[in-house]
Amino acid sequence: MKATASASDLIALRRQALDLFRGGVSASDPEKAVSEALEQRRHMIDAARRVVLIAFGKAACPMVQGALPFLSGKLHAACAVTNPENMVQLDDRVMVMAGGHPLPDENSLQAAHVIEQLAESVRPGDLLLVLVSGGGSALVCAPAPGIALADKIALSDALIRSGAGICEINTVRQVFSRLKGGRLAGLARQAKVLSLILSDVPGDDVSTIASGPTARPRAGDARAVLEKHGLTDALPVTMRKHLQSTARRTTAKAAHFNHVENVVIGGNGISLKKVMECAGSLFPAVVKANDWLCGDVADAASVLHRMALYAARENGPIAIIAGGEPTVRVNGNGTGGRNQELALRFAVLEEGARIGRPWVFLSGATDGRDGPTDAAGGIVDAGSTEWMRQFGCDPDAHLANNDSYPALAASGDLLLTGGTGTNVADLQILLMR
Repeated sequence: MKATASASDLIALRRQALDLFRGGVSASDPEKAVSEALEQRRHMIDAARRVVLIAFGKAACPMVQGALPFLSGKLHAACAVTNPENMVQLDDRVMVMAGGHPLPDENSLQAAHVIEQLAESVRPGDLLLVLVSGGGSALVCAPAPGIALADKIALSDALIRSGAGICEINTVRQVFSRLKGGRLAGLARQAKVLSLILSDVPGDDVSTIASGPTARPRAGDARAVLEKHGLTDALPVTMRKHLQSTARRTTAKAAHFNHVENVVIGGNGISLKKVMECAGSLFPAVVKANDWLCGDVADAASVLHRMALYAARENGPIAIIAGGEPTVRVNGNGTGGRNQELALRFAVLEEGARIGRPWVFLSGATDGRDGPTDAAGGIVDAGSTEWMRQFGCDPDAHLANNDSYPALAASGDLLLTGGTGTNVADLQILLMR
């Protein structure tokens, strides 16, 4: 155990941080959220001639499980698209498919084709039930006419590495898709569309979650996003032409979505509230960092560490809780994710300015997968960097190479949860004795 505090202090703090994180994840239970939403909308199912069910995102399978008991004999066809880690066997009537994440792949392309066919199959009197959760933008990929899958993959990778925020990334994704930006709803204009959405974005903006397949497209300027992050010149000719042609088109009218009801049924705020409630039973003082932790991960680490330094002046145990999704500008070729890098940066900041109390900091992705790794994030304390150095890891060098995973692995500080079946962005938990 780390030498900067007693073993019992750190064991207790780590256990409490893990329990709080698990409680936050459980609070956004997709199956329960869908069940509660459909209980209030039984009349829509009763009035439908047939129900066509489409689900995509990291929580697709449990969301379908929540919906099936309400559909009885009305279900005509169904498809669920999720990441391989979250695939489960469902009702025989439901086709379950895996897509690529965080980057789309050929499987994402095939899944989009199936979803397109299902949406186009609805007729007057039908209900298209769409269950949307985070990750759907990559898991389902339908390139606009003339756009190659390889070019969409390259653009997605460049956007993620540039440090662009999720709202910016999805503003661009919408331009080059046949389904995003409300186009899925457009395919089903003959029927009613009910979209139940699990949010992983700030403000629960339905036009951003999974790139808004059933919502009016974002008013954001995709060209401005690309120019801001220096990606315009690297666009293939086909993408440049498509960008120019879409810029001349008028914004979708509200009347085009009169047949659609979009309902946010869960999100980061719900999980954050649960974590704070549970922390309140353990710690006399609980502080909420902000409504949505965003921006560059280095800045986020500095803000949280400064809060810890200030809070440490007070008496008694303290918990500082945050939620959101900071971004990482990738300059190296290492392995990691935003939560792992946030945890490592927090530990490095502690070397320059000591909090002066036993503490533990956890940063984790609620879906259980942080970046292209098998870890949900990291959980560090004041002795973490010392252990890294003992095992031959220079924390600063690892940060410079965006290589947080092996550094945290060396100190035993990876947060490993496996797939959770939900996805409501990230949670950060700082506990101090």
